[in-house]
Amino acid sequence: MDHMQPIRVCQLITELGPGGAERCVYDLATRLDRERFDVQVVALRGGSVADDLTAAGVKVTVLGVGCKWSPMVVGKLRSLTRLLQRERIDLLHTHLFHADLAGRLAGRRAGVARLVHTVHVAERRFRPWQFAFAKWTSGRCDRIIAVSQSVKDWHCARSGLGDDRYTVIPNGIDTQAFSPNADARRRLRRQWGIAADDVAAVFVGRLDRQKGVDVLLKAAGQFLTATPNAALLIAGDGPMRQKVHRCCKADGGARYVGFVSDVPALLSAADMFVLPSRWEGWPLALGEAMSMGLPAIGADVAGIRDVITHGQTGLLAPAEDPAALAGAMAQLAGDRGLRQRIGAAGQQHIITDYSIDKYLAAHAALYEAAGR
Repeated sequence: MDHMQPIRVCQLITELGPGGAERCVYDLATRLDRERFDVQVVALRGGSVADDLTAAGVKVTVLGVGCKWSPMVVGKLRSLTRLLQRERIDLLHTHLFHADLAGRLAGRRAGVARLVHTVHVAERRFRPWQFAFAKWTSGRCDRIIAVSQSVKDWHCARSGLGDDRYTVIPNGIDTQAFSPNADARRRLRRQWGIAADDVAAVFVGRLDRQKGVDVLLKAAGQFLTATPNAALLIAGDGPMRQKVHRCCKADGGARYVGFVSDVPALLSAADMFVLPSRWEGWPLALGEAMSMGLPAIGADVAGIRDVITHGQTGLLAPAEDPAALAGAMAQLAGDRGLRQRIGAAGQQHIITDYSIDKYLAAHAALYEAAGR
C-alpha cells in the first residue's frame, strides 16, 4: 500500500440513527487526519447521522436495506462489493453485527486488503450462531476492536477466537465540548422551574429496555419522596418515549424534556447523572456527564464498571433494582461534599484516560499498522 497517499477507509455500519456506535463512526469520519486517512461512510440503513456526516463534508452512501433481517441484505452485497472496488478501499471498518456480516462477505470479494470490526456492547441478545459466524469468518477479519475490557472478555469467551485477535480501544470524549456552562445552567433551570438550591438528577439516552428507563421510572417516586428538594429530568427518544411521557405526567415530579440536541447545556443544568442500564459497552452518555464534573450513578454491569470505580469516580447500584437506585440517588442528593468529591474525581478520570485525542490516536495507529 502506498503510504504517500491517504489510506482509503470505509466505515460500514448497520444504520445511522442517533446512538453510541453511530457517534463513534461520526468521530472517526470527521476527526481523523485527512492527510493520512480518506474516510467515507456506508450504511445499510439511513438516519439523522447521515445528514450530519454529509454536512461535515464526509461522503455517505446508504444502501437502503428496509429491515436489518431483510433478504435485501444479501441482495445489497453486490452493490457493496462494487462500491468497495470502485472506491479502491484499503481498509474496511465495520460496526454492529449486520454490517459486520455484510462487510466480511463483501470485503474479501472486493479485494479489500484489511478488515477490522468494533464490538460496541456486551449484548444479551447475541445468539450462539452469531458467534459461530464470527468464528467461521475469522479469517476475513484482521482485528476485533472492543470498546472496553469487559466487552473484550465477554466476546472473546464466546467467539472462540484467540486473545491476540482483539484490541481494546475505549470510546473517547471531547472534554472541551463537554464542560460546564453556567449561563445554560441558569437559563434551563429557570425554564424548568428548578430552584437554585434544588438537586436535579438527569438521564440522557435512548429510551428503551437496555438503558433501564423502566427501572428509573420505578425509582423516581421513591427518590423524589425521600428528597423533597430534588428534581428528575429525563431526556432522549426511543420506543419507550410515550410510556416515559405518560409516567412523568402522572407522577408530576419527574420531567420528560424530550430529545435534546444541546446535551452539554442539559448536563450543565443537572447536579448528578443516572444510567441504570441492563447492559452496556462503554457508554458515551456516562463519559460525557462525568466530563462535565457530574457525579454519576450507574448500574453495576459490565461496561459501566469499566468507567466507574464505586465510591471513587462514581456510584454503582445493582441492576434492575429500583429501590437501590433510588437510595443511591438520595445519598448523592443529600451530601453536597460527596457530590463534589465524586464529580471531580470522575471528571479527572475522563480527562486523563478517555479523551477523544487518545481514541483517535489509537485508531490511527491500528489503521496504519494494518496497512503495512
